[in-house]
Amino acid sequence: METTIAAISTAMSASGIGIVRISGPDSMDVISRIYRSKGGKKKIKEVPTHTIHYGYIYDEEELVDEVLVMIMRAPRTFTGEDTVEIDCHGGVYAMKKVLETVLKNGARIAEPGEFTKRAFLNGRLDLSQAEAVIDVINSQNEYALKSSMEQLRGSVRKSVKEIRSHLIYHIAYIESALDDPEHYDLTGYPQELLEVVEKEQQEILRLLKTADDGKIIREGIKTVILGKPNAGKSSLLNLLLGENRAIVTDIAGTTRDILEEYINLHGVTLRMIDTAGIRETKDIVEKIGVEKAREMAKDADLILYVVDSSTPLDENDEEIISMLSDRKAIVLYNKTDLSSAVDMENLKEKTGHKVIPMSAVEETGIQELEEEIKNLFFSGNLSFNNEVYITNARHKEALEEAKNSLELVKKSIEAGMPEDFFSIDLMNAYESLGRIIGEAVGEDLVNEIFSKFCMGK
Repeated sequence: METTIAAISTAMSASGIGIVRISGPDSMDVISRIYRSKGGKKKIKEVPTHTIHYGYIYDEEELVDEVLVMIMRAPRTFTGEDTVEIDCHGGVYAMKKVLETVLKNGARIAEPGEFTKRAFLNGRLDLSQAEAVIDVINSQNEYALKSSMEQLRGSVRKSVKEIRSHLIYHIAYIESALDDPEHYDLTGYPQELLEVVEKEQQEILRLLKTADDGKIIREGIKTVILGKPNAGKSSLLNLLLGENRAIVTDIAGTTRDILEEYINLHGVTLRMIDTAGIRETKDIVEKIGVEKAREMAKDADLILYVVDSSTPLDENDEEIISMLSDRKAIVLYNKTDLSSAVDMENLKEKTGHKVIPMSAVEETGIQELEEEIKNLFFSGNLSFNNEVYITNARHKEALEEAKNSLELVKKSIEAGMPEDFFSIDLMNAYESLGRIIGEAVGEDLVNEIFSKFCMGK
């Protein structure tokens, strides 16, 4: 925190503009050594904060680049420290040259995520907001971006702090009563505490219920396409992608390995996995592909079972149907452009899942498929009106621990245990929740979280 750091904050590829960011106590000294205004008179160190200046970066007497320099003085900056941003030309070599000049004149290269880490350590963000920064950067769909932005604005922090404030009040009350029993009467207090604990436990459960949706919002719906060889699995993937990504032929067993692609479906990401056709085979390579398909199906959030409606069901279909038991699945009655050999109503009865008629050749049935996926996972809609979604596995784990600690408080009250037992488990719940926002977390965890960030953030 006593050093001044610098890094390139834009992508390392040719672009119109590149940004080199500097943050730390010596930021103004560093920029004053390398910046010259157009007329050569303006002293960059003396300009007002939050202003932009046109000029040049020099490495001693060598002109490096023509730039715009943004001056931002603490504490009104992202990191809470003096910050300078140099907007230079976006060529890879040009950005590297400007950064090298900055480093030669008093800054050191920033570690991954160090700018955001400093914002957290300086109290500009709590840990849940800091983690939301990387989620914003990694967002792959509309809902993921909205959820991350809400967390960046403090939605998770607000919910967690409200629960913690109620818990700490009762922790303090119990401790005070134990220390000064003459002035605090605990008669009837356990029942009062029980009502508070149940209320806060329900709030934690409400947050936990959003975790499954949150995981899907962030990571996408892991969707595995199953079917016999030549059922039309790869054709379906190509149709959803809008391009010929998977090889399609009339030869059974063309797809032998796992093919994975991401598809954006009305703001939700589908992580589509095309697999080898399920059948018994003596071909060693194809056999490995079939086994992989079976393994993938076990961990899928959604199975799309593609049925070739022009050929009768056989033992391979029976195996696939057995995989659909107690799973979220949609049956695609494919090749409706050909004569039917499979009864649709019978197929619905055998599988116990929604059956959608479609033709990959005629490109029909896709809209109904999209609607059914939304209904399966989000009851047809997904709203962000004052709703907090838990998208981080670390947050979910901490909430689970807090819920379990409050359950222990309830058991202690019901068992008529002394009040100091309540205090211990209440404090455990309080501290578990504190880990979400960065209170009561160790340095190793903080370093691990920020190591996953990109260099210039």
